[in-house]
Amino acid sequence: MSASRRAGARFEQQVADYLAANGFPYAERRHSNGAKDRGDIAGVPGWALEVKAERAMDLAGYMAEASVEADHAGTRWFAAIVKRRRKPTAEAYVVLPLRLFAEMLREDGERA
Repeated sequence: MSASRRAGARFEQQVADYLAANGFPYAERRHSNGAKDRGDIAGVPGWALEVKAERAMDLAGYMAEASVEADHAGTRWFAAIVKRRRKPTAEAYVVLPLRLFAEMLREDGERA
């Protein structure tokens, strides 16, 4: 396994561990399912999460990949969790389309 693949796998595990310790006890790293991949993290109901630890960010690419994985997983919610260089896991970026963010805000407001 290449150094970049090891770094990606390590960050996926760190994200799963962080989520498990912060309200999602069943979060775990999901191994790739090839053409029918459903995201990198399992155990977060209703979400397809794509985890990235790359030197250069490709947000459009991440969103396209996460959207396809959400379709495979049968969920409407998707996001990319992107590592920030020299920052702890808790400081990673979570990227999602504005339309999904607006839906989340609207649904949260309806529950309040």
